[in-house]
Order: sequence, then C-alpha cells, then structure tokens
Amino acid sequence: MPDSVDGNAPFAIRQYSADELKAALRKMYLIRKFEEGAEESYTRGLIHGTMHLSIGQEASAVGACMPLTDHDKITSTHRGHGHCVAKGADVEKMFAEFFGKETGYCRGRGGSMHIADVAKGNLGANGIVGGDIPIAVGSALAAKRLGSGAVTVCFFGDGANNEGAFHEALNMAAVWKLPVVFVCENNKYGMSTSTARSTAVKSIAERAASYSMPGLSVDGNDFSAVAEAVDTAVARARAGEGPSLVESVTYRWRGHSKSDRNRYRTKEEIAEWMDKDPIKRMAEMLLAHKILSADAVAELEAEADREIAAAIEAAKAGPDPEAGDLTRDVYTELAA
Repeated sequence: MPDSVDGNAPFAIRQYSADELKAALRKMYLIRKFEEGAEESYTRGLIHGTMHLSIGQEASAVGACMPLTDHDKITSTHRGHGHCVAKGADVEKMFAEFFGKETGYCRGRGGSMHIADVAKGNLGANGIVGGDIPIAVGSALAAKRLGSGAVTVCFFGDGANNEGAFHEALNMAAVWKLPVVFVCENNKYGMSTSTARSTAVKSIAERAASYSMPGLSVDGNDFSAVAEAVDTAVARARAGEGPSLVESVTYRWRGHSKSDRNRYRTKEEIAEWMDKDPIKRMAEMLLAHKILSADAVAELEAEADREIAAAIEAAKAGPDPEAGDLTRDVYTELAA
C-alpha cells in the first residue's frame, strides 16, 4: 500500500494500482454497453433466441475477477456476459458468437448462454441452472492433483443454491479441500420467484456452515466489497485451505430473460436498485480518491461506446458457418 493512501480507504484503493482500478471501471462500462448493444440488436432482429442480461450487476463480475490471473479459471451461468468480459474476453468475438458467426468464440454454435474463452481461463457459461457448480469442482480437483496453483471461481445465481448439485458440489469441495471459490450472485429472484419465498435461510452465505467453509455476504453493487471478499477467499484457496462461499447481493435491472414482462416486481423496487448503480458508485469512489478525473471517467465511457459499436459492425460483417461444417465439431456419431 502506498504511503499516500489513507489506511481507512476502501480495500480496492489500498490493494490495486490506479491503472488496475481504471481498467476495472473500463470493464464495467464494457459490460453495460455490451449488454445494451445486445439488447438493441435483439430488438432489431439481429439475434435469435433469448438472452439473460446482467445490467446492474457489473461490480459483482469485475470485483470477483480482480484477484485472478489468466491461469485461474471461472465457470459461469446463463447470465454470464459480465463474467466473460471481466475475465478479459474480446467483445467482438462475443458479438460474433451472439450473431451466430464463424468468428465467434464457439464458431457461432454456442450463442449467448454458452460462450467460453479457455485461453483466458473462462471454462464457459452454462444454460443449466447450477450446471457449472460441479464443473468448477472438477476444475479445482484437476488443479489440486496437477499442482498447478490455479484457483477456480464459480459464479451462480440464487436459484441454483436450491439445486442438489450445489449441495453435492460444496460438500465434495470441502471434503477434499479444493481450491474453489463459490460466488453466489443473489439478485433476489430465480426467474420470477423471490428468494424470500424459495430459500429457507435468510442469507445464502449461511449455508457455508453446513460444509465447514467460510461464508460471507457482501454488497454486490460495491466493487471494493466484492473484490475484498473474493481476494480473501482466493488467497485461502491458494494456501491449500479449501473452498469458500461468497454471497454477492445485487440486482438485475432487466427481466429474467427477454420474454420476462416483469410483472412480479414493482417499478418502485426497480428504481430503488437503479439508484444503487454499481458503475456510478465505482466512478464516485475513484473520483473521491483522486484516482481519476471526471473527464477521464467520461472518456472511459466514450471508449466503451466506440468499442462496442465497432464490435457490433465487425460481427455483423463476419462469415456465417458453412452448412457443410455442421458436424465438424461433433466428436461422437452414431453408426448408420
């Protein structure tokens, strides 16, 4: 920590350099602009199928990935665009995947819910609720057996904490002391059902006690709080002390998916959470501690706008997959 930094400053200000914090804010803008661009592209008929937006949850994704390197791994969810960008993905390749182009991360076969970027340690999003949790445990087991030193961060939503896979995976990770951090992004609703109606415990973090691991609930719209909690959990995992559960309490501004009419939430509730905008809070923190100027913040947002606009145009112009390549990436076929 530099001598000039107040010891009472937020963790992020004490832990990271100005360049790292600037890059983090830039990623948060990229996530927001990417999803707004994806939403507009869907409205214009450029994207088929559905999508699950995480607008309003940017601090959770970026904060949780701050302690990680390309060597570390993440597993993600159907609401995973933010995790992908936070782990360093190329937004042009992401849009190409959205548009079903050959230049996409998965050659246009995966779409919104199955983007993977193995080179950056992103083992992929998963359309099955809770489906990535056992995968994260497998990744952590491999890291431990190989002695690679890698940590896996597993993102999942509040709905997944009631799946059997959640309990089985946490138990196994604890028994074997695996280097995995479970990050539950509790945005209050599993599709249209609130956690108050679906989950017996008041805080999902309480469930960690059942598996003898630390559990902590933090403000998921506070970048510094998320980064601190996950940093501590990652350090513990690297030291061979096993898994942790971090509950990141946040909120999605949009519906569950594009078909969600939001009839189960009030306009007042949504407005209340929009006032807690994580990007605005991050920018205000950096301004208050003189990490960035107002002009620099505005330029970061403008840069994100330009990058997203260019990425969309490049993706639109990308090549479509050839029909003859339909089975190219199918590795098992039934005999005729």
